[in-house]
Amino acid sequence: DGKIAGERRFIGLYTSTAYMVSSAEIPIVRRKCANIVRRAGFLPKGHLGKSLVTVLETWPRDELFQADENELYDIAMGVLRLQEHQRTRLFVRRDRFDRFVSCLVFVPRDKYNTDLRRRIAKLLLDAFNGSAVEFTPLLSESTLARIHFVVRAEPGAMRDVDTRELEARLVQVSRRWQDDLADALLDAFGEEQGNRLLQHYGDSFPAGYRDDYAARTAVRDIELIERVQGTGHLAMNLYRPIEAGPRAFRFKVYRAGEPIALSRSLPMLEHLGVRVDEERPYLIETSHATPAWIHDFGLELADDAEFDIERVKDLFEDAFEQVWTGSIENDDFNRLVLRAHLAAREVTILRAYAKYLRQVGSTFSDAYIERAMTGNPAIARMLVELFIARFDPAPGTGREARIERLLKVIGGALDQVPNLDEDRILRQFLGVISATLRTNYFHRGSDGRPKPYLSFKFDPAQV
Repeated sequence: DGKIAGERRFIGLYTSTAYMVSSAEIPIVRRKCANIVRRAGFLPKGHLGKSLVTVLETWPRDELFQADENELYDIAMGVLRLQEHQRTRLFVRRDRFDRFVSCLVFVPRDKYNTDLRRRIAKLLLDAFNGSAVEFTPLLSESTLARIHFVVRAEPGAMRDVDTRELEARLVQVSRRWQDDLADALLDAFGEEQGNRLLQHYGDSFPAGYRDDYAARTAVRDIELIERVQGTGHLAMNLYRPIEAGPRAFRFKVYRAGEPIALSRSLPMLEHLGVRVDEERPYLIETSHATPAWIHDFGLELADDAEFDIERVKDLFEDAFEQVWTGSIENDDFNRLVLRAHLAAREVTILRAYAKYLRQVGSTFSDAYIERAMTGNPAIARMLVELFIARFDPAPGTGREARIERLLKVIGGALDQVPNLDEDRILRQFLGVISATLRTNYFHRGSDGRPKPYLSFKFDPAQV
């Protein structure tokens, strides 16, 4: 009556012949392939007809044996339509006994590597709740690489998966860091300049950088690297990562040519009042210019103070550059940049007065004077404000009233200083600022830049 009454099974392994000979020499496979070609309706000697035969000839041989004719036809036509398109595709066939799922993955050949294969394997293993995965890659003259994955699972444990959604996830997994960089450069600079920068920097960033930073971060780094090319100067970027604590931040320094020695940069940063927790150097070798270095420092405030990164960003970067070029001294007065929010040149006012006090016989050492000033940043800032209020040549109203107000506030703050020696030092600063008659601090040369040295004229009677 048409019902199955019995079954004979031939169990064993195919010999190498079954995998090496043409599919046309294996009867069951030959019939399947011939039916698929006939069903497609292509001219046997036409381009599409020959392409379909090639697709079937290079098909995983176990798949030709195990898949039924309808499954093979659907997947083969999908692969044929894919042809030389540079895109990622997934074709899935589930075993009729639910022992495994067969996945054919096509990716652009220039993207294929061991790391990508592992990521795809993990994604498929998780998606189907598999217990093991096997793979067989095929790299040919085609612009696409084919990887055949067999995901095995325990009976009844394999999940039903939306193939379209899984393919979309594969597309994301197979995207290279360079692909994201291309999109980011085009968004930031437009097509013409973006493509030019991509040509120069697409393969310039080392693996360590790509592991540490997203491609969009590299857009700003490229912009700063371009700025230092051929100049001999530094470029800098002080920033706070989203996940960082209130006292932690990072500082990138860019230089074309030679790297920056840690023995030089470390004292400069420590004198600015930060502790260096780590440094990540990256060599960026471009195809059009001098190789550049990115030194990425992990920093933390050396004391319990906190600051607004946006407020001190420009001050910190300017101070580091001026110390680097030798425009200002590398000492602990530079801590006032972060503690008192003073510009590097404003710090030179206090440094110059400290030198004068030592010359006229102050018994306090340079280090002690620096500690007294940096330990009272609010008073240090008010002393600078008093200096500027007295000597700024810019016309303004209420100068005398502003000076009187500052003197009153400074006097009240000095009364709260608990350390007697620090109180004496700060009052000496207040005294010499009050005894100053004029200064060249506001004078500019013909190039608009300030004088490289700072001088004062004092009232002898007051001094």
